Amino acid sequence: MKKILSAFFIFSLTTINVFAADMSAEINQASERILPQVIKWRRHLHQYPELGNREFRTAELIERELRRLGLEVRTKIAHTGVVGILRGGLPGATIGLRADMDALPVSERVNLPFASKEKTEYNGQTVGVMHACGHDTHVAMLLGTAEVLSKMKNKLRGTVVFIFQPAEEGAPAGEEGGAALMVKEGVMDKPKIDAIFGIHINSQTEIGKIKYKSGSFMAAADWFTIKVKGRQTHGAYPWSGIDPVSTASQIIQGLQMIVSRQSELTKAPVVITVGKINGGVRENIIPEELTMAGTIRTLDDAMQKETHERIKLTTQKIAESVGATAEVSIETKTLVTYNTPELVRQTLPSFEKSIGKENVLETEWVMGAEDFSYYRLKAPAFFFQVGGMPAGKNPKDAAPHHTPDFFIDDSRLDVGIKAFCNIVFDYKPTAKIAQANDDKISAEILSQQIQVENCLKLQLFDKPFQILKPVSEFMDAKVFNLCGSNS
Repeated sequence: MKKILSAFFIFSLTTINVFAADMSAEINQASERILPQVIKWRRHLHQYPELGNREFRTAELIERELRRLGLEVRTKIAHTGVVGILRGGLPGATIGLRADMDALPVSERVNLPFASKEKTEYNGQTVGVMHACGHDTHVAMLLGTAEVLSKMKNKLRGTVVFIFQPAEEGAPAGEEGGAALMVKEGVMDKPKIDAIFGIHINSQTEIGKIKYKSGSFMAAADWFTIKVKGRQTHGAYPWSGIDPVSTASQIIQGLQMIVSRQSELTKAPVVITVGKINGGVRENIIPEELTMAGTIRTLDDAMQKETHERIKLTTQKIAESVGATAEVSIETKTLVTYNTPELVRQTLPSFEKSIGKENVLETEWVMGAEDFSYYRLKAPAFFFQVGGMPAGKNPKDAAPHHTPDFFIDDSRLDVGIKAFCNIVFDYKPTAKIAQANDDKISAEILSQQIQVENCLKLQLFDKPFQILKPVSEFMDAKVFNLCGSNS
């Protein structure tokens, strides 16, 4: 009897492995067949880009294609967001797949037959509009994924939620938007998503490659504003006033000393950048005040908090030393994009089946930020990069994201489709994955990375004292104590 049971077990295991191998081959072949249509979608979207919360034509195209596939479709989420729901023929987990849709206020310089000629109004200026971060490729790859999976519906375990998100680059002034608003409007709850995956093209990674990092991957982004107040005087008699311009120059140097001399950079990187300075109206008048603004990037919870405190202290003390005053305000834009380690470990074989182990590369921290980070407040998450640089090109010669010369080779967008589809068929929910994610969120809350005022400002609670629902009861108690005690 033992021999019979043993033989049956071996047969069952072999059958499962053969089925998995067959599914991967079927997925990969289907992804390659759909590639010409995916490229067509991408080039159309590239030619007609739209800014955040204004992706009307983009949303219409997505809705039309999802309805053609027979998916349940929801529209106008977080203004222009679209969600497609595919319910498989077999019971299983619910997996979220996310692509962002918005373009940037950048005028394209790349000589392409489908280059953008679009212009629009942005912050009171007429600007060009360009997919200078590759979100057009994300939409196309996710549409391709929906096409492949919809044709394998009867073999699919569980449910797939295709999330097409607006305003990843930020909402227009005075508006909410992006992932935080998608979460607020219930995209992770209806149906409840067990794990979520996101994708990003990279112009300096060769086509055919996937790059990933477990744990902290992309930086938290905080924006700061510093207002320096002095005393206006004639430019020929600086001693009769207090110069906010020279004070600001000292403050900028002081901020860089925080990075180079006060931050433990072997633990995690820190970046402080002043990107804008406004002050003065005439060459021979020292102005009354000056305003400068910039961004802070951190990859560690404690270092983020320390950096904020040091910016305030440095700014105020330098201003005081010359008789000026300074006001500092800091606003959190995104959290650290953190990849749940257990989910990463489980997912890597799916990547390897898609493109070969030699093409799956572990990478370093990325100081860019992503609002995909907000989805992890609701479920374990994994965000990874797909190569878009022409084969053989030196990454140093490839134009970076957010520039007029940004270029993507779209000949291997099937890589993203294969990765997404294999993830869906291979995913197995485990208590270990959920606990690893809850532990990380708990640590962040307790270290106040997500400060109470940000929780309330983003309205992640339906009303005061209502806690985030998807985390464990242990976690809920921590959130209640923190937010309740400061409300």
